Amino acid sequence: MSEIGFYHLTRTPMEQALPKLLGRVLGQGGRAVVRVGDPARLASLDASLWLSADPDWLPHGSAQGIGHPELQPIWLTTEDEAPNGARFLFLVDGADSARLGAFDRVLDLFDGQDEAAVAAARRRWSAAKAAGHSLTYWQQGPRGWERKA
Repeated sequence: MSEIGFYHLTRTPMEQALPKLLGRVLGQGGRAVVRVGDPARLASLDASLWLSADPDWLPHGSAQGIGHPELQPIWLTTEDEAPNGARFLFLVDGADSARLGAFDRVLDLFDGQDEAAVAAARRRWSAAKAAGHSLTYWQQGPRGWERKA
């Protein structure tokens, strides 16, 4: 079973929170897949990762870009896949995966200002708990991420 962390965004938008978390994965020599719900969101996150100031370098790719997933430490996708051999899965904007157990760690980021997103995250939490995954809940606080459960 995978370790799944639910990350409740309350202080910064996804475009600011995601790069820092991805930077930690790369800093440990890991690879990540970021699954989004639609191509427009993929394009938006692609641009924000290239423009990130912290960290200032997040090498990544997607099928809509240069491709070559095997060479990409971060792969952006709308599909339930990990063609770059990633052990970390980031789910954003309510994206889900039928392959949670294929990853060492799953990070489910959701917007705490959006009631529908919070309700959907609660449903994903319940489903992951019922499937036997190890769950943690993180919320943004004044000094960064605070573990709440």
